[in-house]
Amino acid sequence: MTNLLLRNVRPYGGANSDLLIRDGRIDGVGRFEPAPDMPVEDGGGAIAIPGLIDAHTHLDKTTWGMPWHENNRRAVLRERIDFERENRIAIGIDPHRQSMRHAIGLAAHGATHIRSHVDIDPVHGLSIVDGVMETREKLKGVIDIEIVAFPQSGVMVMPGTAELLDEALRQGCEVLGGIDPCGIDRDPKGQLDILFALAVKHQKPIDIHLHEAGDLGAFTMELMFERIRANGMQGKVAISHAFALGMNDYLRVGQLIEQIAELDVAILTTGAPSATVPSIMRLKQAGVRVGAGCDGIRDTWGPWGQPDMLDRAKVVGMKNGLRSDHELEHVLNIVSQGGADVMRIEGYGLAEGCNADLTLLAGETLAHAVVEVAPRPLVVKGGRVIARGGQAVVDMP
Repeated sequence: MTNLLLRNVRPYGGANSDLLIRDGRIDGVGRFEPAPDMPVEDGGGAIAIPGLIDAHTHLDKTTWGMPWHENNRRAVLRERIDFERENRIAIGIDPHRQSMRHAIGLAAHGATHIRSHVDIDPVHGLSIVDGVMETREKLKGVIDIEIVAFPQSGVMVMPGTAELLDEALRQGCEVLGGIDPCGIDRDPKGQLDILFALAVKHQKPIDIHLHEAGDLGAFTMELMFERIRANGMQGKVAISHAFALGMNDYLRVGQLIEQIAELDVAILTTGAPSATVPSIMRLKQAGVRVGAGCDGIRDTWGPWGQPDMLDRAKVVGMKNGLRSDHELEHVLNIVSQGGADVMRIEGYGLAEGCNADLTLLAGETLAHAVVEVAPRPLVVKGGRVIARGGQAVVDMP
């Protein structure tokens, strides 16, 4: 059913009103009487916002619902990558089952859209992508999933990966990923030239993991900026993590942010507690599109994380040292509208004509809802109720 009268809600924490939904879209905001046979839901005075968005996650990695994975490895990026690639089958991480668990968890907690990086390498070929594509198909109408073809193990150091990325984009991955051109491939020109050539060939946007910190990360960003200009890809590139924007050199960061704003590069943050992270308030001031994501949750990389974008909003807010209500409202914005801006989602919002993808939040104000992190009273996707009180209507596999 895609018709619904949602009564007694407060859009964006404002005045109490009703949302009239017809054919999966918001048909009106105000006071309404239900048409015959139209289902009615009482929001109980909860805050209504457009659906939360996880714009940076890894659906294929979680061990959620599996026996506890004992993690005794060093926190070294290359070692984590190699261990996961060589052991994920033996551990039993089935990409379809586990991505279903992760995505349903996000939906239960109010997310309506996901951008997921999915591993591609010569060991697994496109089998992991196939598993997540199956999940995407099965969860149509519950949550939308955008797939990033992600060469986590590298491009130049893993012969055959470029060809696999080419095929993944041909088969329907919406975005091309990349990772640490210096730190992983030790050949930034080689990796970036291949990625931008593939993006131009397939007319796809790029989203590159950049863990490289300080001047090294700044150098890689500048190489990306050169290629954005040369290929006319303004507005089509995102940098995930962007730890270099958290370095202490305020003026150097300011110069990078100026170019990021000029080229309309999007930034995706996870508020990583163990790293330097971009200042979301400084990026806001510069007019940069910023989204956020849960990243990996409870996987072979570590035990932390929840499939919940309000939980992640709390992490991002605390990492950024934010306390005032208007700052917390911005944290909520980047896990909702910000993700939509990064992913270029059409019809996002609560205005008449927007898609009826929304979640209700417990709290007196938007800021209160961020810190409360209470179960979402109701989640609606395309006019259908898909979760109540933190429980999705779809069962976990």
